[in-house]
Amino acid sequence: MDFQALLSCFSSASCVITQTTGGLISGMLLFLVAAGLSLIFGTLRVINFMHGSLYMLGAYFAFTIYNVTGSYALAVLGAALGVGLFGLLFERLFMSRVYGTDVLMQLLVCYSFILILDDAVKIIWGAEFRSMGMPAAFQRPPIIVAGGVLPVFYLFLIGVTSLVALVLGLVITRTRIGKIVRAAAVNPTMTSALGINTTLVYGGVFALGSLLAGLAGALAVPVRSLVSGMGFSILIESFIVTVIGGMGSVAGALVGALLIGLVRSFGSIGFPLFTDGLMFLFMTLILITKPSGLFGKER
Repeated sequence: MDFQALLSCFSSASCVITQTTGGLISGMLLFLVAAGLSLIFGTLRVINFMHGSLYMLGAYFAFTIYNVTGSYALAVLGAALGVGLFGLLFERLFMSRVYGTDVLMQLLVCYSFILILDDAVKIIWGAEFRSMGMPAAFQRPPIIVAGGVLPVFYLFLIGVTSLVALVLGLVITRTRIGKIVRAAAVNPTMTSALGINTTLVYGGVFALGSLLAGLAGALAVPVRSLVSGMGFSILIESFIVTVIGGMGSVAGALVGALLIGLVRSFGSIGFPLFTDGLMFLFMTLILITKPSGLFGKER
């Protein structure tokens, strides 16, 4: 533990700005993954243990599309849509067959695909680490604010993920589609009796959750190394975020992801050997004070 270094950071505007920006980047990317995970659980009551692998697929899809087209925008869009389509096929062909069954059965289906996708990545892209590098459009001098360094790409990531969070929130709370999704989450039998195709709703929600995970992977490619199994760590963090924010709450996923991002960022200075432990400690404290999570509802 290095409390002196942490205090020194808080007394320096440049350090606070730099670490806050880094925390926001980690938090916003984590939000995209956790939001999809939370949306799927909140509507389908299924814990998608394969969600981290969808993040990995998004990263590799974006890597491949960028190398072919040279366009980062096409890479992000193509990767997100590709993973969304994959998620829809996975839900229709496999997950839909284990709805309402024992959680262990759902876990086995998801875990089998984690192994399948990890091996598929090794076969197609190889087992070695890969890196896309920074797209030419973002190879610019960083912005300096009070001595803090703000890379242009970081600002782009914060802007895009904030926009996605805003649109997602508006769709869920203000549109007819959002009302149908919330109704299907609360009472699917009654929703179906009203003439709404819940099968279509479930498929659409799973595809949207998968798309968000793929989008996170695509956006992270310029600042993350690619390797088979890279989805495992973000899966663990996503579950922590989902538990902190409240299972099924997208708003909770946003708040939880930002908190975890900042805890990791500043914790790496004061507790460099206990950064992961800080996340679990923070989650434990939240659950002790509010077992349902910050935005979760008591059941």
